[in-house]
Amino acid sequence: MNEKIRAREVRLIDESGVNHGIVETAKALQMAYDADLDLVVISPNQVPPVAKILNYGKYKYEQEKKAKEAKKKQHTVEIKEVKIRYKIDTHDYQVRIKNIQKFISQGNKVKVVIMMRGREMQHSNLAFDLANRFIEDLKNEPLIIEKKPMLEGRNVTLYLAPQ
Repeated sequence: MNEKIRAREVRLIDESGVNHGIVETAKALQMAYDADLDLVVISPNQVPPVAKILNYGKYKYEQEKKAKEAKKKQHTVEIKEVKIRYKIDTHDYQVRIKNIQKFISQGNKVKVVIMMRGREMQHSNLAFDLANRFIEDLKNEPLIIEKKPMLEGRNVTLYLAPQ
């Protein structure tokens, strides 16, 4: 890497973690060279910057490992879609309710789409009634209604999100 440390003095910490206080950069570099290690600036925004004597390859590996571990624990919120028709059977309705509860408990958003074809558009009020029934049956769940039921083209959509 061989990047120069521009500060005249640094606050030095050696490989065993002992604080040497403020030391001239040249002396700190010599100490690192004698220990057959690298002088790495840990905190460049401080005055004077904090530098540590350590094995740079090992340090870089540890930083990458920490970043990978943090990325593993991260959860991305997905929008799960539940498509139904307004003439849904009671058992199918219960299955959809369970799916929505599962998606919400996993921390995902849910888009409920009630599809209508052809002449069914005349009965859009039945689709809105079904969407409101979903809201009513899920009122005990920890969720927020992001968008109330609304007509989008030939579909009535409802957006739900975890609290």
